[in-house]
Amino acid sequence: MDFLMKIERIVNGFVWGPPILLLVVGTGLYITFRTKFFTVRKLGYVFSQTIGKMFKKDEKTDSKAEGEITPFQAMSTALAATLGTGNIAGVATALTLGGPGAIFWMWVSALFGMATKYSEVVLAVNYREDKGNGVYVGGPMYYLKNGLKQPVLAAIFAVFTSIAALGTGNMVQSNSVAQSLNHTFGISETVTGIVLAIVVGLAMLGGLKRIASITEKLVPFMAIFYIAGALLVVLINITAVPAALALIVKSAFTGKAAFGGFAGATMALSMRFGIARGVFSNEAGLGSAPIAHAPATTDSPVKQGFWGVFEVFVSSMIICTLTALTILVTDSLGSGKTAAALTTLAFEKNLGTIGGYIVSFGLLFFALSTLLGWSYYGEVSLSYLFGEKVSKLYKFIWIPLVFVGAIANLEVVWNVSDTFNGLMAIPNLIGVLGLSKVVISLTKEYFDKVEAEEKAVGKEYV
Repeated sequence: MDFLMKIERIVNGFVWGPPILLLVVGTGLYITFRTKFFTVRKLGYVFSQTIGKMFKKDEKTDSKAEGEITPFQAMSTALAATLGTGNIAGVATALTLGGPGAIFWMWVSALFGMATKYSEVVLAVNYREDKGNGVYVGGPMYYLKNGLKQPVLAAIFAVFTSIAALGTGNMVQSNSVAQSLNHTFGISETVTGIVLAIVVGLAMLGGLKRIASITEKLVPFMAIFYIAGALLVVLINITAVPAALALIVKSAFTGKAAFGGFAGATMALSMRFGIARGVFSNEAGLGSAPIAHAPATTDSPVKQGFWGVFEVFVSSMIICTLTALTILVTDSLGSGKTAAALTTLAFEKNLGTIGGYIVSFGLLFFALSTLLGWSYYGEVSLSYLFGEKVSKLYKFIWIPLVFVGAIANLEVVWNVSDTFNGLMAIPNLIGVLGLSKVVISLTKEYFDKVEAEEKAVGKEYV
């Protein structure tokens, strides 16, 4: 076992080390450049075509649109799986190990990650398969097989995803919730495990439509709940915000430590942990979210791709940034605490016990949503490998593991699943780069059409 764990540590160091992280950022940079920085230049337009559409009561779905769930439900399911311990504990860990500069590099990974996630979603919808009866499936395994004509890489991705789902997407999440509720409220891990298993089981047995129905209600609620708490802490310490932002930018290039909690932090460490935790929090490049976006009802892969951009922006630029600011403006970084305990301390300094409740409930909702989203990812991956019949068996494996995760010591499970989570990026990014011309072509075609339509009615092209 010791020998196997040594091998795992070596592989993990490579997967979450500079070569792969540079590949992740480099892919995003390449797509951003080739699409003429549209994810940055047209961010306002992207918002108007995504969240902006939700507030237009007269908005109608195109009659040519096909899919299984609404675009917002697809994004909610993907964002549900994305928002998790990484947004609360992961950011705190990045600050502890890489210093404030890590947040700057997290922003950089998100900036280019928007283009990567956009590409993944576009390809997922473009190469998805119609299984009949209104059921659509897609994701990296499908664009690797149908687009890049690499069925071996597709199978490898599906294997990595299946394993990562059981660990990172299941047991690690239920364990985080159980530990947090036990610490804050004294609730037994066993009780938490039983309740979580029942809730997740009821959702899973209803299939994708029930999961999507739950996540479209849960995601906005949990995001607003946590954002409101973090904003309150930041507003209480508003005078410290400019200094915190300046420290983030300065530390990104100097690597100098400002607190004893991360003495010795260098620019290299800031880059590594900032980018790694950024990828972990928004999942751009890992290839997980496209699986949820693929069944969306849409008449254009590009339109659904906009939701991928929105997803990364919310996860990293808003939620992760607010978590980091709460820690920095409350001067909590030098406390010796890390992970969720550090974030909890930051909230409690200004909000008292209520602050601890906000973090605990945030972890609960984020982890619960991740359990639901990743259950679908794992199910699709195993079905791709072994056929549709395995999906029922998968549910009866997934649900008991929710309980096991809540009561078990998961150090080994966490390490192994974290490695496979990172390994997903390799075949996925090969697919994204190999099919980048398709993304660029579809993007150009879409915006050429929009420009022509707006000029035809006398509007100024955005």
